[in-house]
Amino acid sequence: MRDVEVMEEPFVTRRQELGAASARSLLLTVLGEFVLPGGRPVWTATLIDLLAELDVAEKAARQAIMRTADSGWIAGSRVGRETCWSLTEAGTRLLKEGTDRIYGFAADERTWDGRWLVLTVGIPENARPLRQRLRTQLGWAGLGSVNGTTWVTPRVDREREARRVLEELGLVEGSWSFVAAAGVIGDERSLTRSAWDLDAIEARYEDFLELAARRRPRTDLQALVAQVRLVQEWRRFPLLDPRLPRELLPPRWSGNRAAEVFRERHAAWAPRAQAAWAELIRDR
Repeated sequence: MRDVEVMEEPFVTRRQELGAASARSLLLTVLGEFVLPGGRPVWTATLIDLLAELDVAEKAARQAIMRTADSGWIAGSRVGRETCWSLTEAGTRLLKEGTDRIYGFAADERTWDGRWLVLTVGIPENARPLRQRLRTQLGWAGLGSVNGTTWVTPRVDREREARRVLEELGLVEGSWSFVAAAGVIGDERSLTRSAWDLDAIEARYEDFLELAARRRPRTDLQALVAQVRLVQEWRRFPLLDPRLPRELLPPRWSGNRAAEVFRERHAAWAPRAQAAWAELIRDR
């Protein structure tokens, strides 16, 4: 996947989403949780104060704000010696898409009709960088790799997105897609484990549950910080977890409990978090 550079439209890379909680990724979470719903500009000092509560140094916070502006997601306007930031049209679209993905993922309980999308990709053996880009982008789209040329997903509605990836990489010619049910040879759970590292995904869910259990905010400001941390940690799962049907998952899959905890904690902390955010805005 490409690094973050503004070409035609801003976007967030998979590496940014899955990496450690950087100053800029925390800022994006703050913008998506509080600035986007409110629709109001926010002062630099307000963002710096909140990021400080999230253990981000002032210098790093200012750099994150400027880089986010350089990426085209926010635009500043001077009022005296201070700067007020508003979401751009592109930034609003980016954050709305991210919000829909985060909360839609937590609520995704679709039934499965037993069909698979199978994708075979014609790609030269020696094209290693191209293979890596294919793996990253099809993984982003929720497909798992059975081998170097065959990809699968039980979500057949991902076919259009898979085609877009192939078009972008110039790999449509020599590739085929099939939608079919499994036959009598082989086991679908074994296929699932060969295509995705379910143990690694479940370990990440267990880490999330442990962190969520430790947080017991007592004040509104603590609830605000806990809310940002919660969303920041959860936003990685739509990229890590292909959200497989229950029939293909191990028994007592931790992802189901993690989704419940995310919804419960977010709903419980939201009123106090919003109150703390409103207080931060009033102070400026």
